[in-house]
Amino acid sequence: MKAILHADREWGIGKANGLMFSIPADMKFFRETTSGNVVVMGSNTLKSFPGGRPLKNRTNIVLWPGGEDRDDCTIVRSLDELFSEIKKYDSDKVFVIGGAMMYKTLLPYCSEVLVTKVDAVGGADAYFENLDKNPSFELVYASDPVETNGYTIRFTTYKNNDLKAF
Repeated sequence: MKAILHADREWGIGKANGLMFSIPADMKFFRETTSGNVVVMGSNTLKSFPGGRPLKNRTNIVLWPGGEDRDDCTIVRSLDELFSEIKKYDSDKVFVIGGAMMYKTLLPYCSEVLVTKVDAVGGADAYFENLDKNPSFELVYASDPVETNGYTIRFTTYKNNDLKAF
């Protein structure tokens, strides 16, 4: 399982249950990376999508303890149920996409974290753990800076050297 996100200089990842930045290059990377794969999220992330509908061309798994069953995505009600569901898929094709609590809970089980680093401060109210200060994670890839939509971004990959099994 992997995590995918964008973060500002302070590792901020969201604001008012939404993204802080509109960066087409980041959205394209997210879409191309997750399309045809499995995305795992919390209920607030699902609710933040247009019409509260899941992402197209992906298997959507939502941890939502009080949620009702839906035809358009898989609702799981506990971590045990989530792990059982994830085990049905190739772990390299499973991506945690938010929100902050899901990232925090599932980070130890993610083999890699794909972070689009935005060289700005977005006024976040939700944060991701600073992987540069986490001894379990190692920066294994960083792209050259890309100027896009008024921002400088860098695509990075962190490897989890202390991966936990579920």
